[in-house]
Amino acid sequence: MLICCMIGVTACAQSKSSQVKHIVAFKFKEDATQQQVAEVTQAFKELKSKIPGIISFEEGANMSTEKLNKGFNHVYVLTFKDVASRDEYLPHPDHKKFGDLLTKLQVVEDVFVVDFEVK
Repeated sequence: MLICCMIGVTACAQSKSSQVKHIVAFKFKEDATQQQVAEVTQAFKELKSKIPGIISFEEGANMSTEKLNKGFNHVYVLTFKDVASRDEYLPHPDHKKFGDLLTKLQVVEDVFVVDFEVK
């Protein structure tokens, strides 16, 4: 009986703290160099080691043949431990510094962000 209660409590706790996927798509300007894209990508990747709660970081250039990407050519996927971790990431000073880098380099024409809880 005690084991069943513990399993129920654990399952309930896990459902209340689902991981969050944070998907960021950049539309890099046509004149952005590979070196600039690499600099942005490296700086984004380094946030994983600087900001608590980021479980994983993935990235890649668009390779879809469907031609539905609307010009967005690079995607980044961060997985957060939970909603609270994502919420702490947004105003984090290192995240702000990353935004400052994007402003300085002026290589991103547009950005698209979507977050969802993993069920």
